[in-house]
Amino acid sequence: MVNIKCGNKTFKNIQAILFDKNGTLEDSETFLRSHAQRSARIVDAQVPGVGEPLLMAYGVNGDTLDPAGLMSVASRYETEIATAGYIAETGKSWFESLQIARKALDEADKYLGETASPMFAGSWELLKTLSEVGLKLGILSAASTDEVEHFVKVHKLDSYLQLQMGVDGEISKPNPKFFLQACERLGVEPSVTLMVGDSVGDMTMGKNAGAAGCIGISWVGKFDCVRGADVVIKNLDEIELV
Repeated sequence: MVNIKCGNKTFKNIQAILFDKNGTLEDSETFLRSHAQRSARIVDAQVPGVGEPLLMAYGVNGDTLDPAGLMSVASRYETEIATAGYIAETGKSWFESLQIARKALDEADKYLGETASPMFAGSWELLKTLSEVGLKLGILSAASTDEVEHFVKVHKLDSYLQLQMGVDGEISKPNPKFFLQACERLGVEPSVTLMVGDSVGDMTMGKNAGAAGCIGISWVGKFDCVRGADVVIKNLDEIELV
């Protein structure tokens, strides 16, 4: 067991740490913003007038992406449902709306390709350090498991992680079952597992699952996005072994 310190907060006897991917380990803002813009354009071409409100729902405002917006924190399933909702508002049937939404998101995927965004500074080094002291580490993301595995492969993180888990069904953040499933796969209790993430969903999920603690990170200093965190940091190197 390991003691982890962040600022004036110390978490004792920790056995595992679960990390969010987008916005925590991965600097994915540019990719997610491009995906949102492309998806909205494709939808608007078929359903004129939906593009602009859809971009607002995705959290895109000009060249910025809201770290608490739909595209930043929602699962693919949730994004499809939300997109279809805006389409259905124009009078189209639900099943047609869902089909248009799914196709638009798929086409955006193909257009942008299977790229992995860069890791935030210090992410790779932190995972290596934590792994070397025997902590069980995992990624718990609202992205699909395939996306998580691709990210891990591109950045050569396999040897540091015992879990690569995304959302492949309807259970996602902030449902505590998502965290509990991850702990079960790691073979650890929630009470000795930390959650590190950049959203309220991460914090709420960890808290309701009985995590040992929730560390909120905001690289851009928007600490309201991690309300409920036990401690908030701006850089991953603030996570220290003691």
